Amino acid sequence: MRNGLRDKRTVVAQLREELSLLIEKEKLVTGDRLPTELELTGRFRISRPALREALKLLEQDGIINVVHGKGRFISATAALRVERPITCFESVTDMVRRFGYQPNNKVLSISEEEPDPEIAKALALNSSARVIRLERLRMQNDKVIMYCVDYVPRSAIPGRLDDLDWTGSLLDLLEKHYQRPKMSTATASAVMLPQHIVDRNNLHDFGPAFLIEEIAFSDAGLPVAYAQDYHRGSAFSFSFVRK
Repeated sequence: MRNGLRDKRTVVAQLREELSLLIEKEKLVTGDRLPTELELTGRFRISRPALREALKLLEQDGIINVVHGKGRFISATAALRVERPITCFESVTDMVRRFGYQPNNKVLSISEEEPDPEIAKALALNSSARVIRLERLRMQNDKVIMYCVDYVPRSAIPGRLDDLDWTGSLLDLLEKHYQRPKMSTATASAVMLPQHIVDRNNLHDFGPAFLIEEIAFSDAGLPVAYAQDYHRGSAFSFSFVRK
């Protein structure tokens, strides 16, 4: 039952994103009427209860307004767009490029290991499961702009680790094994880079960091990656809408 509920939430969350993209692609503006439930269920091939839950989320987000007896209409909030939204789910490689960087990724270590309890819980792993631990630096020319550690269930990427290219996008690599994440949950905090990482990698000039800890989920609602990304505070800024 628990997995079923999680899968349902995943479908509804995906549908909310699809509806948001629909609003953007069709260039709907404040006051425009959203297509009817019948039109939307046909377009997305989704059940009406799931559609209504997704529409309710958009209403809670302030993206649409409901006028009883007339339909759902685009609100003023839908017209708000931020340049670098912190809520946008994408690969770190794509995100860094969106900031105008042309990064190169330096692999510090790649290993298969037993996960500690925090990682095992985040990835919903049993006691016998193992993970791939990927440690990298994201660099712009010779300047380190991010320190990243990713954990992936070993079962998600079979084969020899040494035979794979770990310098590119991890999401693209997961996609090759039919495990590409579609969404995530994340927490953000202002921190200093841990001292042992600073000393080991000569990052004494890194300064304050913006840490995003993220669990990425597949279409089925299963966790497929856990990331700890330390953004150099002087290199990144994120935007968001407040209502």
